[in-house]
Amino acid sequence: MRTALYPGTFDPVTYGHLSILSRALKIFDRIVVGIAASPQKATLFSTEERLQLMLPHLPEGKRSEAMTYDCLTVELARQLGAVAVIRGLRAVSDFEYEFQLNHMNREFEPEIETIFFMPNENFFFTSSGLIKQLARYTEDIGKFVPPNVCEALRQRYRDRV
Repeated sequence: MRTALYPGTFDPVTYGHLSILSRALKIFDRIVVGIAASPQKATLFSTEERLQLMLPHLPEGKRSEAMTYDCLTVELARQLGAVAVIRGLRAVSDFEYEFQLNHMNREFEPEIETIFFMPNENFFFTSSGLIKQLARYTEDIGKFVPPNVCEALRQRYRDRV
């Protein structure tokens, strides 16, 4: 069984993320969505909240699962027996960071490949950061995130007022 790790902060999960997951499932037997603790980032949602926001969107069956982690991504991939790490690219601006990350991961585990996927063209311009900015000022974000994420964002920003 060919397993891939799809790591990210997913703060929050967007339709772009789900598009990449869907594309990766066409190639790999099993995808583990790794939700990074990311202590260096000021996340809107806790790691557990991000996991709960992701879980309803995993395809049925045992082909995908989600978990949280707080270690090097390449170490988690090794522990899972993953043959690849899935990364999303939306724009050329993403490439430099992803290029550096790929080479660092190869230093630690040269047998694990990094595979880049682009989201559906309707979501090239979306990012979790942009979604959070929009959600702060408007509730009209339903075309970018699933309903449970819309509601969680509405609640979070309502609580901050």
